[in-house]
Amino acid sequence: MIRATRLGGFVGLALLTGALQAPAHAEGGTTLLQPYQIVRSLQVVQDRIAIGDIAVMPMQHKLLEIMDGRLRKGSKADFADQRNLHALLVYAMSGGNPATISVLLSRLDLDGTNSEIGKGLLHYLNGQAPEARAALASVDPMTLSPDLGAFVALVKGSVGASGDPQGALKLLDQARLLGPGTLVEEGALRRSIALASTVDDANRFARASTQYAARYLRSPYAPQFADAFVAGVVTLHASLDLATVGTITAMMNPEQERIIYLRIARRAGIEGLTELSAFASAKAEDRGRSNESEDPRALLYSSLAAVPSGTSDEINAKLAKIDRRRLSQSDQELLDAVSDVAAKLTATPPELIPEAATQTEPEVVTAEQEQPISKAKAAPAAPATQKTAIAPQAVPAAGSAGAPASDNSDKIVLETRRKLDEIDKLLGDVQ
Repeated sequence: MIRATRLGGFVGLALLTGALQAPAHAEGGTTLLQPYQIVRSLQVVQDRIAIGDIAVMPMQHKLLEIMDGRLRKGSKADFADQRNLHALLVYAMSGGNPATISVLLSRLDLDGTNSEIGKGLLHYLNGQAPEARAALASVDPMTLSPDLGAFVALVKGSVGASGDPQGALKLLDQARLLGPGTLVEEGALRRSIALASTVDDANRFARASTQYAARYLRSPYAPQFADAFVAGVVTLHASLDLATVGTITAMMNPEQERIIYLRIARRAGIEGLTELSAFASAKAEDRGRSNESEDPRALLYSSLAAVPSGTSDEINAKLAKIDRRRLSQSDQELLDAVSDVAAKLTATPPELIPEAATQTEPEVVTAEQEQPISKAKAAPAAPATQKTAIAPQAVPAAGSAGAPASDNSDKIVLETRRKLDEIDKLLGDVQ
């Protein structure tokens, strides 16, 4: 297994790194370390980085530099050894210099699977995903050595994600099977989380997120996991158990949890997912109670969630507690937009005040008039494909007010929608 192979490399890593600085002398000449020996050390370092050992990152940079120099001195005889050839291919997928890879592959007479992998990697390194996908189409990662097969599966899964997400998920599973506990597994899990959202697979999303949180939260690539996790929770909210979300976030430290819930609350509020936004806002507030003062973002996002169903007193009370100086520029603009919407929704239309004072019978509000704007006949629902912001309550029609009152209600509805659309445009791209 890969871990067993690399354990010995880790034990001797310091000695090997020192040896890399200068050639080892033997009788009759100088013996250079072989590329496969250098790559083994590189992989050990990268696996340490995957679990959060940031201190070895300078060593990774140094090993890549040394490997690049060694490969440039390589001859055809060096790469007649399949271990060195595979080391070259692994180096290409481990952050190696594309120029060096291109020069070396052009010199070598590769055939069969090695040729297909070489061509695929060159396309991949040059950002040519369709060409890489075609070149690697017939390569079966499971028939290769684990070190090489794990990387090939990861690359194939990455370039195939847009055209065949289900097939890509299978390849990412193969990458994890061939490279458990490695940087390859870390990358495969991150990609699996994002793809699970694409194919609407809540179970796979939850499983991959749980595995990532249990193993790789200290990885320098964990922020990318956070992006995929927040987006997935919002996308899969209808089929994802919120208790499962809580189980996953419980593996994080309190500050990580708080940030995750704040981001979910913000995204959910902008998408009009009031239940999810309220859940995440409450969680964020709970995780932030150890602070001397309440987090203004949690108050803002809970206010956002309360707009559709909350009372004016409740919303205004939350907004009044927010210290706008502690908000980012975009959140200050969101605060202004929410405050404006809340004011418009709770204000009495000027045209209705005189007539309301002369009414002798209580106004009857129908069930239809109590529905949200998105369902009321006065304003048709937005298409299913259009992102909906906050869905406020409809403004009741004014019984005896006649046409002028109806016109005024329509204006309020349209103005409210316009303001909510502005929120979408302003914040829709913020993760």
